[in-house]
Amino acid sequence: MDSDACPICGGSGYILTEENGIEMAVRCKCLKRKIEQNRLRFANIPTGFCEYKLQNFSLSGYRERESRECITAACKAIKIYLDRFEDMRSAGLGLYFYSRTKGSGKTRMAASIANELLERGEQVKFATSSHILKEIKDTWRNDSEYSESRLLDQLSIAEILIIDDFGTEKPVDWINDKFYHIINERYIAKKITIFTSNMPINQLDYDDRITNRIKERTYAIAFPEESIREVIAEKNKAEMIRAISE
Repeated sequence: MDSDACPICGGSGYILTEENGIEMAVRCKCLKRKIEQNRLRFANIPTGFCEYKLQNFSLSGYRERESRECITAACKAIKIYLDRFEDMRSAGLGLYFYSRTKGSGKTRMAASIANELLERGEQVKFATSSHILKEIKDTWRNDSEYSESRLLDQLSIAEILIIDDFGTEKPVDWINDKFYHIINERYIAKKITIFTSNMPINQLDYDDRITNRIKERTYAIAFPEESIREVIAEKNKAEMIRAISE
C-alpha cells in the first residue's frame, strides 16, 4: 500500500459495505476530496481571485450615484441568473459583463461567480483571452506537451467557461478562427460561457459569426464606468498610515 494512500480505502476511492445482505462499493471521503482538488486545478482561477466571493462583493467602493445604480442593477440581474441557474444551463445561457473602464469590477464579479459555482460542485474553467491565445501558440512548438486540438477541446467542453478581458486582442484571422471554433462548439452543445469585456458586444471587432452567437447565448450586463481600484488603493494607504502612526 502506498504510504500516502487513504488508510480507509487504500487509495482505491471506494470501500466495501453491506446493506440488506448485499455487498456494494460506496465512495470513500477521500474520493470527494480528490474530485474537489481536480476541479480546482482544472478551474485554474488565479490565486489572488480565490478569495473573491459574492458575499464580499462590496458596492461601497463606487462613489458616483450613477455607478451605484448601475452596479445595483447588475447585482440583481446576476442574483436572478444564479437563482435560476438550472434553467440557464438547459438553455445554454451565459453572461456578458462590459464596461469601457478598467477596474470597474467585471473580473472581480466573474471570479466571484466562478468560486460560487465551484462550491456548488460545478466544473468551471477560468482564463483570460490573452492567456488562451498564448497557450494556443505554445502548442505550435515542437516540444509542446499538448496539441492544439486537445487545448481547444478542453475549452470547448468545459461545463462553464469564463473568458476574462475578451476583445482586447487584435482579431487577426487566426485569432478570429480559434475563438470561433471555441464559441461555436460551445454554442452547439449549449455550454455556459461568461465573458468580461471593455466593449459592448456590437462593438467587438470579431466577425458576425462570433458576435451573433454571443448575443444569442448571453445576457449582456453593463458595469459602471468608474474604477474602484483607486478607492481600494486609497483605503489601503490610509490603513497603512494608521498602522504606522499607532
